[in-house]
Amino acid sequence: MNDSPHPSPSAVRASQEVRTVIGRLRRRILNAAEAEDLTFGQQSVLTRLSDRQGVTASDLASAEGVRHQSMTATVASLSALGLVERRPDPDDGRRLLIALTAEGHQRVAKGRQARQEWLAAELEQRCTEEERQAVLAAMVILERLTHD
Repeated sequence: MNDSPHPSPSAVRASQEVRTVIGRLRRRILNAAEAEDLTFGQQSVLTRLSDRQGVTASDLASAEGVRHQSMTATVASLSALGLVERRPDPDDGRRLLIALTAEGHQRVAKGRQARQEWLAAELEQRCTEEERQAVLAAMVILERLTHD
């Protein structure tokens, strides 16, 4: 690896290209399974809740980078749709935890499946086998960037 204090021109260009492509791809993937009755923020909250047993509205607001009042409104709308529920915190009865309902879990799983199917179909239709193998090789390299 290169230990110089300034990144090489190829590193700078690769950085720009990766960020641009990942941003576009992320938007396309999210749009592939976008539920017509949910906003992007609501979908994000559902996804964030999918691997948790319960979290406070304050914690959700912080994680999503929004004000507490905005998160309260988002949670209220998701609750009205039957996708989340509020339950007492077993450790602190004064607090409420927000968690997915069974229907909320189904919605998250359905969205993940739709996004997976869309991307696999796009890779199948738009790429050759050699290009798909190149994508897999690039993922190994990019994955390395995610580890400390």
